[in-house]
Amino acid sequence: MNMRTPLKNVRSLGSAKEGADHFWKQRLSAVANVFLGIWLVWLIASLAGSDHAAFKQALGNPLIAIGLLLLVLSGTFHMRLGMQTIIEDYISSEGRKIVLLMLNTFFAIAVGLATTFAILKLSFGS
Repeated sequence: MNMRTPLKNVRSLGSAKEGADHFWKQRLSAVANVFLGIWLVWLIASLAGSDHAAFKQALGNPLIAIGLLLLVLSGTFHMRLGMQTIIEDYISSEGRKIVLLMLNTFFAIAVGLATTFAILKLSFGS
């Protein structure tokens, strides 16, 4: 019994085998963002009312810097995946879709690099 439509038989196109991978990456990064976001709220609450020196000293701690870097990397990765889904679902023109997907990737890289630079600069005390 063949479950394929006549058009699919003619085109010989199967599934792209990308959907489940994209789905799980998005869910995994979302779960990581929940835990890292809760940690960030705790960090901000614990530093509330602190002066500049205490804040700078806290960011000099390697564990805090690593946590912030993980949050930035996970957040930008999740942002890129979400925008990719929106672009693929709602942009019908193939040329525009390709350009927007490339711009989405470049934007996520730029945001990730800028925030990583800022965290490292604060962490190393420059």
